[in-house]
Amino acid sequence: MKPSRSILFLFAFFLWFTALGQADNGLAPEVTDLNAKDVSYEREKDLPYLEKPFFSLNPRDRKDGLSVGSLGEDGGDKKLVLEYARKLAESSQNPRIGKTDSLLIAYKGKLLFESYFRRGRANYPHYQMSITKSYTAYAIGRAIQLGHLSMEDLHKPVISFLKDLDSSKLAKGTDRITLHQAMQMSSRIRLPQKKIQGSIKQPELLRGQGQAQAYLQFSQPIQNYDGNFKYQAADPVLTMQVLQAVVPGSADSFIRDELLKPMAISNYFWQEDLSGYPKSAAGSSFLSRDMLKMGLLTLNKGKWKGKQHLPAKFVKQATSALTHSYADNSYGYFWWSQNREIEGKKYPVVQGRGAGGQFIFMFPTLDLVVVATAHNKGMGNMLKELPPRLVPAFAQTK
Repeated sequence: MKPSRSILFLFAFFLWFTALGQADNGLAPEVTDLNAKDVSYEREKDLPYLEKPFFSLNPRDRKDGLSVGSLGEDGGDKKLVLEYARKLAESSQNPRIGKTDSLLIAYKGKLLFESYFRRGRANYPHYQMSITKSYTAYAIGRAIQLGHLSMEDLHKPVISFLKDLDSSKLAKGTDRITLHQAMQMSSRIRLPQKKIQGSIKQPELLRGQGQAQAYLQFSQPIQNYDGNFKYQAADPVLTMQVLQAVVPGSADSFIRDELLKPMAISNYFWQEDLSGYPKSAAGSSFLSRDMLKMGLLTLNKGKWKGKQHLPAKFVKQATSALTHSYADNSYGYFWWSQNREIEGKKYPVVQGRGAGGQFIFMFPTLDLVVVATAHNKGMGNMLKELPPRLVPAFAQTK
């Protein structure tokens, strides 16, 4: 009798894991028998935990577009960074915290610290939840840079780009929603739960612009457009629908060839939505090092390797506090921002955030980017704990 596919898969994992061990050879742990086509949230759960955490204070140059340096020599307090990294490596029985998979730090443009824990691997893309929205915003920025959209277009009604819609069926007021509003989670679309369930049962009606049609048609009428932030899937979906409509080819090929390829990002995966277009609310998978590139791109005001990859004006807008979300959190175009007081001084912080613990932290006044991945239940406590643990390690060497 032939062994099942799952048994073969687990046996293959056993072989590479045994061969890999955790020898102190300076090389970050890798998966050797999978590639991005195998990436999924479910498949990631099959990755065995590393036997011990991996820490590198002088990361390897992988010829992936990242400049590397040495923690301490090129900035940063080794003791403080390692204290925090070792804390993240400690075992925890709490499913909501203690499941960190990677922590990477770039200072003044150089990757100085790279660590992997549990399911973290240097060459295996980590599944991303809502931080996918942030990448979607930058796809729009790339479209503007290449002339497929303009900054002024952000203030035009979304429906002006979606020619396949039946505008006669749209709910009152939805014809005025702009990309500027949608990317702030301020479209004011409100879909009754019954309509959501009914639409999901007829996925064939959601192909192409049918997905946008459903959101705009079945929404409750929109009375006014003043603020009203609400975190929901409708707004990034409309954004991806516009991207698909304005770029040559498809949104999928545009993201691959125009947004990511110039940044040497190729080992990634992006799931397909019911529309047939890339998912936008969640569903991408990226290497931790490639997440770091997004942070560096942001701090460099849209420049990558000296070339303007995204418009500086768009990046500034995307990462600004355009609308208040909750507590001390603000929102731009699918990017979060805060001001954190640490040791008596205030630091602006821009973040990409994803449930489970996917984060890109950017501290503009320190020229510091920190990336973390995890598989917690919920957001974990890194949002609260990481800034006060790591900012002092670089504030004193600035």
